[in-house]
Amino acid sequence: MTAITVPAVQPPVGDPNLFTRARWAVSDTLTITRRNLLVWVRVPAYIMFTVIQPVMFVLLFRYVFGGAIPVKGTTYVNFLMPGIIGQSAAFATFGTAIALAQELKKGVIDRLKSMPMARSAVLAGRLVADTGRMFITILILVGVGYAVGFRFQNGFGLAVAMVVLATIFGLAICCIAAFTGLAIGDEESVQAFGLIWLFPLTFVSSAFVPISTMPGWLQAFAKNQPVTIVIDTMRSMALGGPIATNLWLSVAWLGGIFIVFVPLAIRAYKRAA
Repeated sequence: MTAITVPAVQPPVGDPNLFTRARWAVSDTLTITRRNLLVWVRVPAYIMFTVIQPVMFVLLFRYVFGGAIPVKGTTYVNFLMPGIIGQSAAFATFGTAIALAQELKKGVIDRLKSMPMARSAVLAGRLVADTGRMFITILILVGVGYAVGFRFQNGFGLAVAMVVLATIFGLAICCIAAFTGLAIGDEESVQAFGLIWLFPLTFVSSAFVPISTMPGWLQAFAKNQPVTIVIDTMRSMALGGPIATNLWLSVAWLGGIFIVFVPLAIRAYKRAA
């Protein structure tokens, strides 16, 4: 008579520990990041349109306005490039808001939430992917800047620091964009709203012209808003000049944006239906 072997009953497995849950969350985030980045591979036109706008700004301001805007102590192209890079990092966040609004409207976020994966991975994966896209755009802009006459004048280390600061600045604005995209939930409305608040911040700043050329009543706002402070820090890193004061102010502004808008984005994501 053949003996039947009964498998031993396995004891119930307890909840995974904190380290295991963190490892799963990181793995899920990287999977969603890869999903979002595949758009670049499968839709090459997306890469072109992502990069062509900031390159167009460089060429327009360099060759159309450059001769009409005097800058003390340096050439206009050297003055311009940190501003263009900062502006492009901020404008790259339109993609974050629009993509989240589209996925919310189409029910993609609901489907991802229903899967056995870390709930944080959807939002985190979008932010990581868009930060990577932004970083590549910044590097391309540096290359274009070199082609039209821009030069770093303060050493390699501070040049790298400028690129890192621009990327962190873009990530901070991405958090605002993520909140607006999830809170509004409609891509057309999100795009219109982004133009309302982002264009004044970037153009009423030191990105393209010295603030001293603006009307007196506008200078107070332009000097003390975060875009100007971050771009002035980037410009000092690239060209030389005092860094410490503006750097600490930049850290304070960016830290404040993260503290306020990361919880708001998470809350909007949890409430998204």
